[in-house]
Amino acid sequence: MAQIHPSAVIEDGAKLGADVRIGPFCQVGSSVELGDGVVLVSHAVVAGFTSVGSGTKIFPFASVGHQPQDLKYKGEPSRLVIGKNNMIREGVTMNPGTEGGGMLTKVGDNCLFMAGAHVAHDCIVGDHVIMANNATLAGHIEVGDYAFVGGLAAVHQFCRIGKHAMIGGMSGVEQDVIPFGMVTGNRAHLSGLNLVGLKRRGFDRDEIHKLRSAYRMLFADEGTLAERMEDVAQLFPSVGLVQDVVDFIRNASARGVCQPLPDGPKSA
Repeated sequence: MAQIHPSAVIEDGAKLGADVRIGPFCQVGSSVELGDGVVLVSHAVVAGFTSVGSGTKIFPFASVGHQPQDLKYKGEPSRLVIGKNNMIREGVTMNPGTEGGGMLTKVGDNCLFMAGAHVAHDCIVGDHVIMANNATLAGHIEVGDYAFVGGLAAVHQFCRIGKHAMIGGMSGVEQDVIPFGMVTGNRAHLSGLNLVGLKRRGFDRDEIHKLRSAYRMLFADEGTLAERMEDVAQLFPSVGLVQDVVDFIRNASARGVCQPLPDGPKSA
């Protein structure tokens, strides 16, 4: 049975799973679906065509599922899908998709959204992603598994953040960030690989060493990025980490790929 505080407002039509807990002054819209064990601590609002996966916990003053902050939105029944076991802290905002972006915003499992973080319309966020305080994703952004977006960082619309990438605090990201990459600055530049994250997550030491070699080749001064990418692909055909980066660059968005500063260090 769901536990619902008397001051909470649950609109007719909302679907609540087993053991849902809804605290004081929360509001749940008529088209919302809350999975088993979801917790709304207090003063949280879940609206629109939103589903929240089991075990997710939403803290006070979070606004989840209200209409996108996009002037082109005309009330279409777009969706917000949030996965399992997420932590959505105070003041977080998440918006559903739009007709111009596939009608869907999607968040994976086991993510942490710290206070004030924002996930805009049509974003696709992977599993185990961390967004620190007041980190912001504009519309149409893809974020890979285990990526970390630092506090007060902002990512431009239509960018892609590769898996296991790290965005430094207060960075302004205008281009795609390669998997395992680390970027900092305003505007952000590639400053190496997220070696600490790779080691913490148990990646093979030899693969990490080969990835570092490939990184130095990819962002060397000679030739074009496309030429260097093909060289790296041929030199490391069986190294999964390297091929992940190569595939990511091959499928770069119109924003281009974030690179090191021209006069900066090329080491990983």
